[in-house]
Amino acid sequence: DKVDKINSLKISVSEKIIYDTLLNAIRDGRFYATVDGIHASRESNVKIITVPIYLSEDGKPIFNAIINVSETIGKGLKKGDIVIVESSVPPYTTRNIVKPVLEKNSGLKAETDFGLAYSPERIYIGRAVKDIEENYPKIVGGIGKKSAEVAKTLYEVFVKKGVILMPDTVHAEFEKLIEGVYRDVNIALANEIAEICRNIGLDYDAIRMAANSQPYCHLHKPGVGVGGFCIPLYSYFIINTAEKNKVNPLLIKTARKINEYMPEKIVNLIEEMAEKYGLKDFKIAVLGIAFRGGIDDTRLSPAIIIVKKLVEKGYKNIAINDPYVKYSRELERLGLKIEKNIEVVLKNADIILIATDHPEYFNLSLREVYDISGKDFIIIIDGKHVFKDINKKPKEVKYIGVGKPLI
Repeated sequence: DKVDKINSLKISVSEKIIYDTLLNAIRDGRFYATVDGIHASRESNVKIITVPIYLSEDGKPIFNAIINVSETIGKGLKKGDIVIVESSVPPYTTRNIVKPVLEKNSGLKAETDFGLAYSPERIYIGRAVKDIEENYPKIVGGIGKKSAEVAKTLYEVFVKKGVILMPDTVHAEFEKLIEGVYRDVNIALANEIAEICRNIGLDYDAIRMAANSQPYCHLHKPGVGVGGFCIPLYSYFIINTAEKNKVNPLLIKTARKINEYMPEKIVNLIEEMAEKYGLKDFKIAVLGIAFRGGIDDTRLSPAIIIVKKLVEKGYKNIAINDPYVKYSRELERLGLKIEKNIEVVLKNADIILIATDHPEYFNLSLREVYDISGKDFIIIIDGKHVFKDINKKPKEVKYIGVGKPLI
């Protein structure tokens, strides 16, 4: 069904240029999708692997998908072809997992009969084409020099920032993960500093802006947690690799714990505010369930974790708005749905949590939210620093945020 939709362009894509390019390619007979992976491998010269690596419940990588696709590609692999892994993977995956599977199923040898390289995706959902073509260099590591040069030549055709050639596939795999780990650790630092600021009555935003005026300081924005299928997984890939090699990555582990605990902190803050102001049987409005603003992706979303924890604690009057997410199976299992009309969600809400920084929420004012609620008194918990009119807030509004003291 999905393949039919792709071939008939009955799909939704986040970028118009992708739709237009697919349309032209399909019309010209240069592109088609198929469920027959062996046929696709046999009929192509370049094979790019983008399947995800998941984590088990105990935080270990699950390689089933990349093994399966490598088996399929191998069965259609020909001399002179090149296989490029673009998935974010634990170090050594291309060399120790993909390579032997390809060789076993093809009867060919990597670097001698076919090329094998690793070149990670470096894209931001919503601007993927621009990121690929204009914004960043392409990282490339080959299983050998010949594979690396072929992959480099291929990407140089359309990547304007050029190619950074790594010593091998393992270096390229590790580099990709460290990009995410850097952010994970720095977001954890931001969340911890923001917590200190809130508790001693300081505004984290003011401190961050001043601190970052110094070129050697790069404080990140805090939030309600770190979601998506990128940053959280990257840290665990590095942790697993380190521990296998008898290294204890304390900082990365601590950062993960801090960021994973943020949803619990938000739930605690909701309960703390409700108790402080004597709220009983109150309605909670949650604005945003995507893991970040401007997209419809809810994978590992901190907002959904927050909602789950609230339901587990017995809170039943929860209303959810998200202008991008149409459906969430996880919310459906909780007996909740996404309401597109934000006024319906805010109506009669006692506590409003901003959990995602969607552009639409930045247009809201505290006065507007208060008026729509229809309540005599409301509490706003700003997890993403969307309100810019804090100094003009109505006296009937109590405002608190991540890194923002109660006012």
